[in-house]
Amino acid sequence: MRILSWNINGIRTLPKYHPWNTCGDCEGILDALNADIICFQEMKSSRQALPKDVAVPPKYGSFFSFPAAKGGYSGVAVYTRSATVMPLKAEEGVSGTLQPKPQFSAKERISSSYPSVHAIDAFPDEEGYTPASFDQLDSEGRGLVLDFGLFVLINVYCPNETSDARTSFKMNYHLMLEERVRILREESREVIVLGDMNICATPMDHCDGHLPSNASCFWEHPARAWFHMWLHPLGPMVDVVRSHWPDRKGMFTCWNMKIQARETNYGTRVDYILVTPGLLKWIKHGDIQPSLKGSDHCPIYIDLRDEITLESGDTLKLCDVMQQGQAAQELPRIAAKHWGEFSEKQTKLSTFFGKKVDASNAVTEPLSTQSTEAQGSQPLHDVPSNAGKDEATARKNSKLPPKPVTKKRSSSSSQPTGGPSSSKKAKKNFGQAQIGFFFQKTAPVASYAKAGSSSVEVIEVDSDSEKPNAVSEEDAEQLEADYRLACELATQVDSTTEPSATPPTPSSSQSKAAWTNLFVPVKPPKCTVHGEPAKKFTVNKAGPNKGRSFFVCSRPVGPGYDKGKGERLREEVDHTYKCNYFKWASEVKRDAGGISQSSGA
Repeated sequence: MRILSWNINGIRTLPKYHPWNTCGDCEGILDALNADIICFQEMKSSRQALPKDVAVPPKYGSFFSFPAAKGGYSGVAVYTRSATVMPLKAEEGVSGTLQPKPQFSAKERISSSYPSVHAIDAFPDEEGYTPASFDQLDSEGRGLVLDFGLFVLINVYCPNETSDARTSFKMNYHLMLEERVRILREESREVIVLGDMNICATPMDHCDGHLPSNASCFWEHPARAWFHMWLHPLGPMVDVVRSHWPDRKGMFTCWNMKIQARETNYGTRVDYILVTPGLLKWIKHGDIQPSLKGSDHCPIYIDLRDEITLESGDTLKLCDVMQQGQAAQELPRIAAKHWGEFSEKQTKLSTFFGKKVDASNAVTEPLSTQSTEAQGSQPLHDVPSNAGKDEATARKNSKLPPKPVTKKRSSSSSQPTGGPSSSKKAKKNFGQAQIGFFFQKTAPVASYAKAGSSSVEVIEVDSDSEKPNAVSEEDAEQLEADYRLACELATQVDSTTEPSATPPTPSSSQSKAAWTNLFVPVKPPKCTVHGEPAKKFTVNKAGPNKGRSFFVCSRPVGPGYDKGKGERLREEVDHTYKCNYFKWASEVKRDAGGISQSSGA
């Protein structure tokens, strides 16, 4: 049996990478990982946004924990292959305070008791306050606890220390996790803690851990000091993967993708599988899988033996001690299979907005029952010949006012008005309009109708009303004068835009060269240390410099690369890797423009 853990950095982005984009759906990805228990961290989704193939893959049991308030952030998941393993119990969160409705019964609970905030030495925040409960710590969707009989598995995504204000939150989460494991061990349970711990266990697990400036103060950070005391031999938890590779260097599981650190394996090991000593006899192997891409982390796994032989000579099978194979075993209540939206017991919102069509009426309804609105939109030539008589009779009987007399003038073509030629008539392209075009006199309507046109139809309506907005003689003279002036201006503009027969002057050549240089890509500058062309990047982070481009050294990062005088001691800099060259693209362009102007002069 294989247990795998992976920080996937978003369930929606994972299928965009190879080979996961060839798997078809989430079930295909789980099959490709080839594990029986699969634990994900950083789902970056929510229950409402979770697709069905991710929530309930047919061949797997699934369990999720999402943040209570912040969607698209954090989140953990556990998938169990139904054919080989099924959890006996499951809980959301680490503290035991997150309960479904109705709450768990005593039989459904994994532990008889749960951590208390008063039982730990809580880490104070910047103002000296300590948390009064674990509710806030367990509200970010960072933990799942599952009981598999032989062991209790805890899948965690521990907080990262993004600022000094988050240090207390991070430390108290670790202390809460430690207290939960302590209670389980007091109840004689074996425990597996796996996931992204966001801590480096030893200097060997950090890309710059070998540097003297880091090695001397490595354990001063409170999270590293706590982790060091929790791990074997000082503490109860065994780092299984490291125990199988005690001297292996560069066994990193996380890389900074913004600086292409994975290319040179400039990373850290922050993902772990920790077990209590009683499970070591079941562990056959453990390793990392750095060749699997799709995230800034790589998967880690352990393999369990199918059976072991005790000192007494008795044989224990894994499926028996995990209490698998029981008849009619049902998934725990918090499984996604029991969610209302996937259990087919809850009506979906989309059903209230769908069209309800009666199949029997749709087939047997005669064509004559079309709506009057549709009949009114029919063309004139489709109206029966007696329609006019009926309308005249109706007007006479109802004493309606007589209908205005219309005169219809159409072309001599025999083609009906509603034919295809009238709807698909091509428009003539007159090119660019001249300035005089906007001052031309409006032609009469009849002048636009050509004698040979078959698609133009003019309807004149007799009316007793006078023509509105009559133009006086004075206004007509003024319009005529404006029109003549516009025509003169248009003639002058047209004459100036004609191409000149004389050869271009030197000033025009310089102007052309200036426009050409304006759109020429900026030649990358060379970094000052290696003398190699720099690489161009663009700022995507929100702020005053967003959208600006800059150049940095094109060499990859590596141990001892130059981060700058404030972050790297000069004696520890390794010039084999990236130097600290930096220059804005605008400065490079300005310098290049100054050089070209001086050379042109």
